[in-house]
Amino acid sequence: MRNVDVTCEKCGAVVRVTVGQVVHCTCGQQLAAPERREPTEPPGSLVQDDVAAVQKLHQAFEAMRGELAKVIVGQQKVLEELLVAIFARGHCLLVGVPGLAKTLMIRTLADALNLSFNRIQFTPDLMPSDITGTEVIQEDKTTGQRHFKFLRGPIFANVILADEINRTPPKTQAALLEAMQEHQVTVGGERHRVTEPFFVLATQNPIEQEGTYPLPEAQLDRFMFNILVDYPEEEEEFEIVRVTTATHQPRVDKVLAARDIVELQEIVRKVPVADHVIRYAMKFTRLTRREKGDVPEFITNYVSWGAGPRATQYLVLGAKARAVLHGRYYANCEDIRAVAGPVLRHRIITNFNAEAEGVKPDDIIARLTALIPIDESQEAQSGRIPKIFRSGHAG
Repeated sequence: MRNVDVTCEKCGAVVRVTVGQVVHCTCGQQLAAPERREPTEPPGSLVQDDVAAVQKLHQAFEAMRGELAKVIVGQQKVLEELLVAIFARGHCLLVGVPGLAKTLMIRTLADALNLSFNRIQFTPDLMPSDITGTEVIQEDKTTGQRHFKFLRGPIFANVILADEINRTPPKTQAALLEAMQEHQVTVGGERHRVTEPFFVLATQNPIEQEGTYPLPEAQLDRFMFNILVDYPEEEEEFEIVRVTTATHQPRVDKVLAARDIVELQEIVRKVPVADHVIRYAMKFTRLTRREKGDVPEFITNYVSWGAGPRATQYLVLGAKARAVLHGRYYANCEDIRAVAGPVLRHRIITNFNAEAEGVKPDDIIARLTALIPIDESQEAQSGRIPKIFRSGHAG
């Protein structure tokens, strides 16, 4: 069955609808997907449209970096990883000590992309209905009849900041799972689609673990990236203090709209990837699985559980998105290396030996990167593999 994104004329929400079916928007409006029509454009026009879309996304990426720099000093790598995840339809977990502008970064990103934004502060007493919403009884004053009405929770926004997600119990953490994976929530037996595009950006404080509820591995795996937000450099910190202690409040201009992002996400999926690049990504994940035998000695010594197939999927999708952001029409092995850290660091579970010797997942990823060579002859061929899009490379 084919799915189509339909914009609600009543509230403006973008809802994914299966062709031939009728669904209800969260505002109550009936939505139906249009039937497939034969293209009226001459052959080759789709290729030109796709190439133009890549150029548009690359230009938007450069513009977004300029707009974000008005508010956020430094953190260029973090911002790029956030944008890669967004255009690959992934969710992110941001880990960093307090005071590194994680919340400001996400709010500014939502402003630059012209997306709705909600912040949820996770606390030990937060309930699932506080996130998803709840049904209340309302009385129709004209008829006197009572009926249930769904009141939408803060999950119904384009960008959700789940602040300190490890400070709320597992039951509430799990309320995010359905929304993250299925882009819907179920309340009272009725499904409600979230607003598209939809991203969950969760934060964790790594230094205060007492009284917290660490995310289980199954839920960690739902996040495409685990992004480390580190301290700024000396000159960056100087600029932060200089700017934030003055009266000037920078204004961020809108670079893209929600509809543009949904369309560009489809373009990212079409980016061609050579077979050797996919196999290169597979090596990263398969070499972390100590149960499979032929793995490096440091994996056997330090890893108790390795990455699954979802990691390989995210490596390839992240490589596609990064390639397009940098203005290229194909993904290569360098793109895989660039996203290996955020994709794998929360999917490699280290053992006691690693903890005793101070070996972190990032150390293991660095050793894997040095161990797995790039075949330069094959990589040279990547540049000749379609610099245009073809329908057979949907990824």
